[in-house]
Order: sequence, then C-alpha cells, then structure tokens
Amino acid sequence: MKAMLLNNYGENAKFEVSEIDKPEVKANHVLVKIAASSVNTIDTMIKNMGSDLPLSPAIPALLGMDFAGTVAAVGDGVEGFKVGDEVYGCAGGLADLPGSLTEYILADSNLIGHKPKRLSMRETAALPLVAITAYEGLTRAGVKAGQKVLVHGGSGGVGHLAMQLAKYFGAEVYATGTGDRQKAIVEKFGATFIDFTTEKVTDYTAKYTDGGFDVVFDTVGGANLTNSIEAVALNGHISTTVSLCELDLTPLHFKGATLHVVFMLIPMLHNFKRDVHGDVLQRLAEISNEGHLTPIVDENRFSLEQVGEAYAHLQSGKAIGKIVVEN
Repeated sequence: MKAMLLNNYGENAKFEVSEIDKPEVKANHVLVKIAASSVNTIDTMIKNMGSDLPLSPAIPALLGMDFAGTVAAVGDGVEGFKVGDEVYGCAGGLADLPGSLTEYILADSNLIGHKPKRLSMRETAALPLVAITAYEGLTRAGVKAGQKVLVHGGSGGVGHLAMQLAKYFGAEVYATGTGDRQKAIVEKFGATFIDFTTEKVTDYTAKYTDGGFDVVFDTVGGANLTNSIEAVALNGHISTTVSLCELDLTPLHFKGATLHVVFMLIPMLHNFKRDVHGDVLQRLAEISNEGHLTPIVDENRFSLEQVGEAYAHLQSGKAIGKIVVEN
C-alpha cells in the first residue's frame, strides 16, 4: 500500500512516496481504510526534532496520529465494531505505533470510536487529538454548570473545542486572543472575547468575575501560566497542555488552586488505560451528534502526496483551523 515515509528527520526532511506492506489484522485491533488524517503540532515537532524527542518513531518513519475511515477487518476479541463501520481515532505515528499517512492503519480497538454522524470524514479527522485533550482538560478540572471558565488561546486547535465543550457542560465561557479573526472564532462559539494585548489579567478578571475564574484552560502555557495563576479563583483549577518550563508555584500555593497537566499521548505511549480514549471518543461523537461540537477545518485541501505542504502550512502560522490530509 502507498505510504508517505520520512527517511530522515529535520526541518528540511522530505516525505517520500513509498510502498509498504498492508498490515494484517490481529487480536484486539481493527484494520481501518483511511479517508483522512489531520496534522497536529506534535507531528511537526517529531518531523523536525526526530531523535531529540523520546516519542519519535525509528527511521523510516510513518507519522500521522489522527484519522477517520472505514473498518476493513476486525481482529479476535474486538467488541462494538464491525466491517463497514465508520470510525475515528488517534492511534499511531509515535514510538512503535505506525501512523496514518498511508492507506490503512492497524489500530488498537480501545483507541477508536464511531464517527460522528453529522460530520464529514474530513471534519472528523480533525477531532481526535485536540478534542480528547480539550475533554480531558475540562473534566479533570471538574467543569460544571454555572462556573466561569477562561480558555487561553480560544481560537486554537484545542481552544476552539474546549470553548464548545465548556459551553456544553453549562459553563459561562471567556477566551483570550487577539485580532479580528480570532475574535470572530471565539464569538462564533458563544464565548466572551478578551484581547490579551489590550486588557490586563487583573482588569479582565475583576471585570468578569468576583475573585477569579473557577477553571482556567491554558493552551498557551509556558510563561502564560503565570497569567492563569493570576486569573484563577481561590481553590480553583488550571488545566494546561504546555508545562515544559520552570515556574514559581508560590502564587498557586496561596490560592490553594490545582494545576492539571494534560498529556493525551500517555495511553498510546505506555499502553495505559487506552479504553478511556475510546470511551471519550464515543462521548465526543454523541456531543457532536447533538450539534454541540464542530471542528474548524482549514479551507486548503491536501492530498496524501501533498503532506509535506500540509506540514509547511501548519508551521507557517497562516492556517485557520485544523489542517487535513485526504486520501
């Protein structure tokens, strides 16, 4: 079958059209014919950094984590899926798990869910990694109706889904960003837009809350975590996807707040509670079927052979929404 492989890593490395063996189905796995795959920031990091990241596959590398497609074969022990089912998931493209930049993927059945009925394959492929991350960040923080939730980076891949899910859970949602494009995305999903370049944390926290936000979802992280700590309420919760930094937690201590670090690749990397991801994907599909979860997909279309261009487009910073590669 056709696959786009990397024979070396680095910013100038090129994907090469290659022929590889089609996987044989095995116990507890399903073979999925891929219709579409999306590009995530972690994918570009693996391509550019290679062995500097402990989760990078050996060369030649078959990248691609997210996918949507149709079940072509079902292994022994698999329950809930049959040949012909439309599914989606995040199940490869790192460590020893072959990725989705090819025609078929052999996926652990615990890492997939039934495709949302109201979304196209292209839209569905945009969901898994970022939607699971958004769901995990909010649920670990215990988001519930009536709370005030602040999303840093509301127009981003994780952020725009976190806003929708927080609204679904009944929260009052606020999101940071800058510029008319990001403002439009935030307001499209019913959140209050905060321009972080013109409004100070102290000011907008006082303006919109009585002592701080119940939950802060920080998709920016790093140095921005100090802003999250300033904005969070006493005994509140902060979830972040970016905590590779040194940080003085003294202000967090005096607020008695909790910091949740979200690293959704753990089930794949460590074969740890993979069934949780399958359950979350099923729940996300239900929420989407009810009309409460829709990804933004970049208008540019890329074929499998154009995956290099897709990666470059993500790194250009010009994309609006998730970038999808279609088979």
